[in-house]
Amino acid sequence: MLIIQNNNSNPYFNIASEEYLLKNFDEDIFMLYINNPSIIVGKHQNTIAEVNFPYIHKHNIPVVRRLSGGGTVFHDPGNLNFAFFQNGSEGNLVNFKKFTTPIIAVLQSLGVDARLEGKNDLRVNGLKISGNAEHVFKRRVIHHGTLLFNSELEQLREAIKVKPGKYTDKAVQSIRSNVTNIYPFLKEEFSTSQFKKSIEDFIKVSNNDWQEYSFSPYDLIQIETLQKEKFRTWEWNFGYSPNYMFQNEIKMKDWLFEIKLWIEKGKITEYEVLSSEGKNPQEDFLTKLTGKYHKLENISELLSNYFYPDSDITKDSLLEMAYQFF
Repeated sequence: MLIIQNNNSNPYFNIASEEYLLKNFDEDIFMLYINNPSIIVGKHQNTIAEVNFPYIHKHNIPVVRRLSGGGTVFHDPGNLNFAFFQNGSEGNLVNFKKFTTPIIAVLQSLGVDARLEGKNDLRVNGLKISGNAEHVFKRRVIHHGTLLFNSELEQLREAIKVKPGKYTDKAVQSIRSNVTNIYPFLKEEFSTSQFKKSIEDFIKVSNNDWQEYSFSPYDLIQIETLQKEKFRTWEWNFGYSPNYMFQNEIKMKDWLFEIKLWIEKGKITEYEVLSSEGKNPQEDFLTKLTGKYHKLENISELLSNYFYPDSDITKDSLLEMAYQFF
């Protein structure tokens, strides 16, 4: 087994590295890493419906779509991510119990009564401390999970807090759970780095054939290319979402209206005004929505053109208006 030393905290790089290791290595691998604040969504989710868009935009929190299915998770320096890569026979690759067992063993050795509950959650006293997901590529599987060690839980809650009823789709929906950190349950004081070392040491003891591995210059070039061409792109992180319908009440200065937007492959294909007060609902602004990608930049540009040269409208007020379309 290769144990990878990965001290990179860039979420785009780390999610790209998982695809690279899954598809380009034959060895069994174990990797731990910590990301900067970021939101990681499941492959089959409607990204925009899973996040508090105004909040993540104001706080510059990136969103990255991963390879595996399942729900949305929040990463930050207080959260430790682990990933197993293994080969196996067809039909015997997906095994949440197998891959979470060593993690549970470490937690229990530290006095944390963690248990696998449901299909893919680790919980303590019924509270979620870890979400897990898997993805199969040919006869190889990645199992990866989060470990909320000492995360900023308030930021987590705000970043994924959504207003119900705005989005209608057939995407995989996240199951919102009450979460907690591991840190308060420890028998003694531990830093995140010490916690990381405890897990790594356990994996080493459990695997006699382990050896440390660091990304080579060639690996780094390949991962950088993959993140640039895929994991940093709006097309993958947002545009890949299943088709959806968005509905919300919009306030634009002296114009209040309720609108539906239909989005296919990230692009607004049609709209319907359900109610309108103060202006004609067929204003030029609305007709220009169709054909545009459902992106903040596009909405902001249309709003800017619509209100220009209205001196009462500031950049901040335009941005607040644009947020209503998400």
